[in-house]
Amino acid sequence: MNILEVQDVVSGYGSMEVLHGVSITVEQGKVVTLLGPNGAGKTTLLRTIFGLVKPTKGKIFYKGDDITGIPPQEMARIGLCYVPQEENIFPTLTVQENLEMGAFIRKDDYTDRMEEIFSFFPDLTDRRKSRAGDLSGGMRQMLAIGRALMLNPEVLLLDEPSTGLAPVLVDHIFERIKFLNEQGVTILLVEQNAQALSTADKAYIMEGGEKKAEGPAKELMANEEIGKHYLGR
Repeated sequence: MNILEVQDVVSGYGSMEVLHGVSITVEQGKVVTLLGPNGAGKTTLLRTIFGLVKPTKGKIFYKGDDITGIPPQEMARIGLCYVPQEENIFPTLTVQENLEMGAFIRKDDYTDRMEEIFSFFPDLTDRRKSRAGDLSGGMRQMLAIGRALMLNPEVLLLDEPSTGLAPVLVDHIFERIKFLNEQGVTILLVEQNAQALSTADKAYIMEGGEKKAEGPAKELMANEEIGKHYLGR
């Protein structure tokens, strides 16, 4: 079952068209990766799905319902959460306060959920009273993902979580992403790092605001032509 469908979406910023009729599907319970160079339109696609950018053409469906243009706060209520690449934490707040901010629309007791987040990211446990701005890059990414998880999303939209991280931290982030998926979270992951394919079930290659290839992640990894043109091999 496809939990998320993007159909022939055209969008951009003002008069600048970035996406030129992009279609993708995300199956429930899977990890899907959008891979491509800077300027490919990957982030714009995530922002359009989440309602931060309104498409000029095309439709977006979630669980079969048309959600095209719904405001971001409503997206969070229906089960989609977005973790941007930058400015994804509150640096002056503590780790725990950041997680509390992630639960801003919840009216119930979220204490147990917060402890689950700390169990997902044990490196944060001893830093819960630390100022988020003092965390390392890897810990900041974990906190940003954890903040989104406070709403128990069904679909998590992640924008280049490995950017700027040392290789060992990249491995750790991808391991955590896979672990979260195993807990039942569907993930749409934007990356430039081809290592993301090892985490994904399905992948799309984007360039110039268009979809250039799609298929099972393992098949794309093994494709010599795709590796040469898009994966830096």
